[in-house]
Amino acid sequence: MKILSPVFNHNSVIPSLYTCDGENINPPFVFEDVPLATQSLVLISDDPDAPAGTWVHWTLWNIPSSTKGILENNVPKGAIEGITSFGTTGYGGPCPPSGEHRYFFKLYALDTILNIGPEIDKESLEEAMKGHVIEQSEIIGLYSRQ
Repeated sequence: MKILSPVFNHNSVIPSLYTCDGENINPPFVFEDVPLATQSLVLISDDPDAPAGTWVHWTLWNIPSSTKGILENNVPKGAIEGITSFGTTGYGGPCPPSGEHRYFFKLYALDTILNIGPEIDKESLEEAMKGHVIEQSEIIGLYSRQ
């Protein structure tokens, strides 16, 4: 399974359009080779380089298994967005206080559909996923504020 983006390559710079310095909208993604047994997909985006510890930028689950990707500034129909480190649901783009940070976009194929609501944070989402991950993939984007 692969997660790719048409707007940045693995370990390259995320365009500012998708950050707090631009429109702060989610970048587009393409999913390839999703396992046939997949019941749903999960996307978690976080920044492990944040000074206060890993900062969660986006959680998205119950993405239909037939989904081939995510469009720019879009959430796939049926998917649920959870609570981020910003204290809200939805995408929050890169906005590092200093230096270059790494932004992980992690895609998980699950053998189930999760029965959890949008009040869930990353830790609770990961707990609900335990024992259900068939395969996973990631793409890392980089960003620093000039």
